[in-house]
Amino acid sequence: MVLPLVPLPSSVTESPGTLPLTATTRIVVENEADAAASVLADVIAERTGRRPAAVAGAGHDAIGPGDIVVRRTAREGEHYSLRIGDTVHLEGSDAGLFYAAQTLRQLLTSDGEVWTLPRVEIDDAPRFEYRGVMLDVARTFFDVDTVKAFIDRAASLKFNRLHLHLTDDQGWRLQIDSRPLLTERGSTTAVAARPGGFYSKDDFREIVRYAASRHMVVVPEIDLPGHTHAIGLAYPDLVEMPVMNAGLLTQAKSLGEALPVAGEPYRGTGVGHSSVKVHDDATWDLLRDVLTELAELTPGPFLHIGGDECLGTAQADFDAFIARVTALTTELGKTPIAWHEAGSAQVAEGTIGQYWGSTTPAGAHADHARRFAEGGGSVIMSPSNTAYLDQKYDAAFPLGLEWAALIDLQTAYEWEPTTIVDALPAEAILGVEGPLWSETIETLDDIDQLIFPRVAAIAEVAWSPVEKREWTSFRDRVGLLGAVWDAAGWGGHRPTEIAWSTR
Repeated sequence: MVLPLVPLPSSVTESPGTLPLTATTRIVVENEADAAASVLADVIAERTGRRPAAVAGAGHDAIGPGDIVVRRTAREGEHYSLRIGDTVHLEGSDAGLFYAAQTLRQLLTSDGEVWTLPRVEIDDAPRFEYRGVMLDVARTFFDVDTVKAFIDRAASLKFNRLHLHLTDDQGWRLQIDSRPLLTERGSTTAVAARPGGFYSKDDFREIVRYAASRHMVVVPEIDLPGHTHAIGLAYPDLVEMPVMNAGLLTQAKSLGEALPVAGEPYRGTGVGHSSVKVHDDATWDLLRDVLTELAELTPGPFLHIGGDECLGTAQADFDAFIARVTALTTELGKTPIAWHEAGSAQVAEGTIGQYWGSTTPAGAHADHARRFAEGGGSVIMSPSNTAYLDQKYDAAFPLGLEWAALIDLQTAYEWEPTTIVDALPAEAILGVEGPLWSETIETLDDIDQLIFPRVAAIAEVAWSPVEKREWTSFRDRVGLLGAVWDAAGWGGHRPTEIAWSTR
């Protein structure tokens, strides 16, 4: 029997038969598992239209056939177990129980008027500690409700990190009390003719709170020293004049985009033309103000400081900047994350690199990635030709870009994080992230079209044991999730090579 499980658990043992959910099915809450029981009731109600009653555990003698027992254990981490026989038992930490509820949600199937669960025992834990998705809110601004909806989609597939790309040439998206001009002048526009916007500190706190309720840690990014044209709208004396090369000029002409002009909002999509003045004291006064406030707002351990595509900056200046900004981030009590180009510099000890090159590394990309591990850090794998969720499925797809690759579902699935960078120890890979850049998207429906179903492929790469991953198995299992996503109201692309379930 093919079970609709994505990502595939570590261990699955099936038994004959099914367990029906009935009007008398209850959720029995043991050992202060109230939060997990509430999540479980929500997903059952969403899937079946019926919300089971929750009762406090009164000993196993009180548990009846068909009841669902939710038991919180002292064991830390994300491990969980799920046993379905004549009753259902979920056990784990708070995070583990949340993931067990997502697994149970996938297993629910209707047969006419009856909802059933397969009789199965699952013991499960993730392969990688860091399992992330990124949302670019700088090029296109998405409001708090849309970010929450994105969190819901990712959390259902056991992602546990939300990387928010908060700043870029096209806009600055976070309130900074000590530097109000960043939002007053730098947040008003976005790509093309789209409106701008920014998150107040209360907005950001609400995103962080909501993510935490889904066991996701927010990783905020202030992209530096490039991708900083929007800073120049607020503080023109702190940024260099735009530096154009032949590639940027050709791209702007082919797309009919205006070139960047100092002091004017930039609505194009070219990258690499901007930089802060990396040696000016006033620049560092600004960055200390910004990163200090961001660190105070962010309960998670990470601050992403960018470090990519600073094409007009001399290598020695770039390296000096990266060394200093990673040291500042560490001084503020946070672990820096930087795109892999920053590996050219002497980064602060423990800095994490994010690899966005191809699965066949070009130039010095692999060398730069290895440098993070050599400096006591680790690497997040986000190869652009397999993990970038903003790339087109095929040449005719109406949304997305294609500079990295055309990424169909099989391509998004069939890659292995440990084989990309030679001589990078497997234990130095912290995890996997699927970025969604926003040049071509404007709405939640657009987001769904690009992430579903490929985000499920990235989830399995990040969670499941490598020896258990196999394309034809995944193809069959992910098709059975069509009904689950439909019940949640999540749209998306439905490739015709997949047999999509409707119940």
